[in-house]
Amino acid sequence: MSEHFPPRTSIKRWLVTTNHKDVGILYLVTAFFFLIFGGVLALLFRVQLWSPGGTLLSNSGFNQAVSIHGLVMVFWFLSPVATGFANYLVPLQIGAKDLAFPRLNALSYWFYLFSGVLLAISFFQGGSFEGGWTMYAPLNVPMYTPAVQATTGGTAAIVALLLFVTSITVGTVNFLTTMHRSRAEGLGLWNVPLFSWSWLLTVWMMLFAFAALLAALLLLVSDKILLTQYFVTDQGSSLLWAHLFWFFGHPEVYIVFFPALGIMFETFQTFTGRRIVGRKWVIIAMVLVAVQSFLVWMHHMFLTTINLEIKTLFMATTIGISLPFDLMVFSLIYTMVKGRVRFTTPFLFSLGALVLFILGGITGVFLGAVVLDYEFRGTYWVVAHFHYVMVSGVTALVGGVYYWWPKMTGKMYDELLGKVNFAVYFVGFNLLYFPMFLAWETPRRVFHYADGMQIYHQMATVGAFVLGSSFLIMFYTLGKSLVSGPDAPDNPWEFSRTAEWAIPSPPPLENWPGRPSYASGRLEFVDDTPATDGGATTDGGAMATADAGAALERDHGHDHATAEEHVDHASIWPFGIGLGLFITLLGASGMTGTVAALVESLDPEYFESAGLTANVSYLYSGITVVGVATLGYTLFEFGRERFTAPTMAIAERWPFENVGNTKLGVWFFLASDVVVFGAFIGAYVFMRIYAGWGSWDPVPPFTQLGLLNTYILLTSSFTVILALVMAERKNKTGLLATLGTTVLLGLTFMGVKAYEWSYEFSHGIFWFTDLHYSMYFVTTGLHGLHVLLGLFVAVFMIYRVISIDAYLEDSRPVEFFGLYWHFVDIVWVFLFPLFYLM
Repeated sequence: MSEHFPPRTSIKRWLVTTNHKDVGILYLVTAFFFLIFGGVLALLFRVQLWSPGGTLLSNSGFNQAVSIHGLVMVFWFLSPVATGFANYLVPLQIGAKDLAFPRLNALSYWFYLFSGVLLAISFFQGGSFEGGWTMYAPLNVPMYTPAVQATTGGTAAIVALLLFVTSITVGTVNFLTTMHRSRAEGLGLWNVPLFSWSWLLTVWMMLFAFAALLAALLLLVSDKILLTQYFVTDQGSSLLWAHLFWFFGHPEVYIVFFPALGIMFETFQTFTGRRIVGRKWVIIAMVLVAVQSFLVWMHHMFLTTINLEIKTLFMATTIGISLPFDLMVFSLIYTMVKGRVRFTTPFLFSLGALVLFILGGITGVFLGAVVLDYEFRGTYWVVAHFHYVMVSGVTALVGGVYYWWPKMTGKMYDELLGKVNFAVYFVGFNLLYFPMFLAWETPRRVFHYADGMQIYHQMATVGAFVLGSSFLIMFYTLGKSLVSGPDAPDNPWEFSRTAEWAIPSPPPLENWPGRPSYASGRLEFVDDTPATDGGATTDGGAMATADAGAALERDHGHDHATAEEHVDHASIWPFGIGLGLFITLLGASGMTGTVAALVESLDPEYFESAGLTANVSYLYSGITVVGVATLGYTLFEFGRERFTAPTMAIAERWPFENVGNTKLGVWFFLASDVVVFGAFIGAYVFMRIYAGWGSWDPVPPFTQLGLLNTYILLTSSFTVILALVMAERKNKTGLLATLGTTVLLGLTFMGVKAYEWSYEFSHGIFWFTDLHYSMYFVTTGLHGLHVLLGLFVAVFMIYRVISIDAYLEDSRPVEFFGLYWHFVDIVWVFLFPLFYLM
């Protein structure tokens, strides 16, 4: 199965691998590179803050360093390093062979890497984004940030974040499908290891929170490239951005911290020698936090014009979300009390994370009170609290590196160096961040402050270098281990209790010596190869009666390969797709001047009044064309490639026993897309109410055109259903006819929409003219883009039917396409009355 797979010493291996352990290592290595990148930026502005009005950086340079430091640490380091652990460990902990969609797993990584490359390039495009990591409106649009207006770098940084969020979405769908459909036999959800539980809740939060951020970024990119007016008006634009961003932003705190919390649970269990106290209640507490995380976002907006009653409600929900955390903290403390602690390096980092998080949580209570928030908001109190919470998570993540290092590398590290690393880290952390509480009156994101605060800022700067040096010690310790460290046993920890410690270090490519099973109440490896008496033996010599073939028949999802099928671990096309999308977005980041030239030709009067500068860029236009061509080719080859993913004939799949992997993945993707369209529609409703609902008239000139398009799309949904019937009947002619009719109906819809838009253009109504028009064109344009993507898929399916008689033996892809197409049609049913009738 793996004889042609390149060795780890080969560069090709890392370009083509889809194996979850390799992808996990790629995530971890890349994430720590971005830690260095963000850390260097932090050291630069900490030096600037050594004295009031420092001169190391220019005003713009300081703003860029602060903004990109925040973006890199929150997005390109904290979440991805946890994703690296999850990639490597979750399949091992739940008994899976790999993630459900290995190629999508690799694709998620390449999107992540190329998004970071695009962010780094933004510094060389005249200067990167400098509006703060929260990207508040109106500072996030060119008109209010002169340095951004003069460069494409600010746009490139936002586009890079858009690509990163795409990576998260792909990975989230993959993990949710895997964890709900590929758990080992007998491993119910209650018995899933706590790190995997923390990750399951993390990806559920990611599914919805990052979708809201994706919608916000699409609107922002529309403003920055297409010159729409979502965030440039005084008609509630700033509030709109705050709502969209913080609906994502507060769950992001728990998205970042939950994996660290899971590591703390695992290490506390291992190094106290006892099970976590109140394990069931800890899981319930984490579920409560995950749900409540979407109900507290407005406490970031206490200084806005939201009425006091709403603020009071969100103050209550903010205090309420701390209660489940109290339970988890006491559970960890009581586990230590009841156990016998072994102060190893991983445990020290986890214990340090607990201490730091407690301090961060206590100081956060101040910000949850409306009156106190009036005083503390926008000061260094927020900076200190934020870092005590977020970087306490980093502390536990470093502990996770030491904990699983022997498993990943097969090497032990120097325990003394590890403890020195912790000591330097803990001192540096507190020397850096605690003085910020004392200097709380310093305003955020400025380098001018009162002279009396200088001593605290100097202490913090020294602490920054001490903290940075701790990571150098960590890299040295791990590098020394990799080069000359002693070989690690399969399980170097006496009381570890999860499945990854039951296999060799590092684990083999296929993970398991047999099929993992907890059916007997303990982990066993079952040999499912048929024996002469029809049974199979376990590693302990006991007889197992599992029949993989029968299990295949029982599973109504039918997403499983037989045991004899070849399993693939390599594909170059995820890398190619990532490269193609990177080139496309790099080109798009420089298209603002070209769009401005188009605006000048369409409406010279508006062009002059808006103070725009037309600058047609043939370089960026050419890059965009090359990117689109590369993306199209690689997507086509990705679709044609025969790739067999590792599958599990026998597994725990509650609550999705009767839903196949791919179908469930489509459901999860559509759930995320519901949030995206919900955010677009919500933005329209919010801004229209703010402006006065009756002051806006429908933009489309003819209601009849919208009604016609509604009939067209509903008819196309019917033809997709007929296509599925034809595929199930193995009627090739009927399948081609119904798919072809669907394509024709989709093209007709797009043609009607093109006529409608051209009519409006001819009457001086453009996407950039007014906020009202911007919302209409962008929202219906997003829907049109979904229709266009569906048409590309349908045309590809027709090609496959003609060339290889696809879908006649297996009609499921037609069903999956139908789910997407029906969703697009349902969205239009909402858009039609909103924009044509109201």
